[in-house]
Amino acid sequence: MKKSLDPRTRYRVYNSGVSGRQESNGYLRSGELARLAGVSADTLRHYERKGLIAKPRRGANGYREYPPEAIDRVRLIRSALSIGFTINELARILKERDKGGAPCRSVRSLAEAKLEEIEKQLRHLTALRDDLRALVSEWDKRLATNPEGERANLLESLATNRCNKGPSPLVRPPLNRKNRNKEIDR
Repeated sequence: MKKSLDPRTRYRVYNSGVSGRQESNGYLRSGELARLAGVSADTLRHYERKGLIAKPRRGANGYREYPPEAIDRVRLIRSALSIGFTINELARILKERDKGGAPCRSVRSLAEAKLEEIEKQLRHLTALRDDLRALVSEWDKRLATNPEGERANLLESLATNRCNKGPSPLVRPPLNRKNRNKEIDR
């Protein structure tokens, strides 16, 4: 590859390193792939261990070399992770896809389950917001009649008021075994 040393002169140097691109017959070293895909080299190795991306070839120097299409694969993985798919789910889906299968119905089903979970969380957050709004209003009334410098026992009122009303959205329900495992897989 020719690169101009100085735009006012016609001197050129032949060196692939000048461009900043580390390439070997179109293949990308892990550092360059990581930079182009917006991840770290450690992330690439993690994806490789989990089976999300194929094991790369090794150059004569032992460096990992990825085909150019690996950029699209890593971007696909990042996009799927960003909407809630887990690494383990993606590993299963991509394995099936790489074998020529069509996991589209599984992908759609997983996405629907994620949507339902988000809607459940939104309902919980909406209830929490409404409960907090009412609580702050109640505390404002209490503070308005309470002399400055004296305790209004706001926190204590949480225990007495909430015990009579049952479970409050202010307290997040504990994760059951299934949800706890989902959190760990992420």
